[in-house]
Amino acid sequence: MAARRTDGMTGGRVARATRRLRELSIRLVEAARRGRAMPATLAVATVVTTALSGWLTVQLYEQRTQEQRHQAILAAARQSALNFTSLDYRHYARDSETVLKGAAGDFKEQFAAQTVELTKLVAANKSVSEGQVLEAGITRADESTARVLVVADSKVTNTAAPGGQARTYRLQLDLVLDKGRWLTSNVEFVG
Repeated sequence: MAARRTDGMTGGRVARATRRLRELSIRLVEAARRGRAMPATLAVATVVTTALSGWLTVQLYEQRTQEQRHQAILAAARQSALNFTSLDYRHYARDSETVLKGAAGDFKEQFAAQTVELTKLVAANKSVSEGQVLEAGITRADESTARVLVVADSKVTNTAAPGGQARTYRLQLDLVLDKGRWLTSNVEFVG
């Protein structure tokens, strides 16, 4: 016969209660451990989220900076091509000066050296060229140099073609960043 305890519990019931108490205490210890681990987990998650947010912010900033640089390069190349294909004998000095303001390096030197001869030639032929940029695309660009391909049309009138003659130009422009401005350093006719 099982011994009776004065509190009304038998030996088997005591063993079960002891086991349940032990299981409960183990669960409490695990919960306490998880409770301590939770702040560490949150801290790690916060650090990872902050680092990821910082990285994404830097990536977005770099992407915007590159997009702004590309827009500036394309705008400068388009303007340079337009200046180069729009010349009028009646104010050639002003037009050639506009080309030179957007030029740098060898291109600037070569164009400046030919200005006197071109002025005579344009005046003698009464040449007027009205350019229009159709397309422009960057083939390569970094922080200080770029290469742009430009397709431009121009209507040229002169003594030989008083009714006008359409011309299409495919230009390769090399640009350099100089004091915050993109300047054309080389122009080549391609195709």
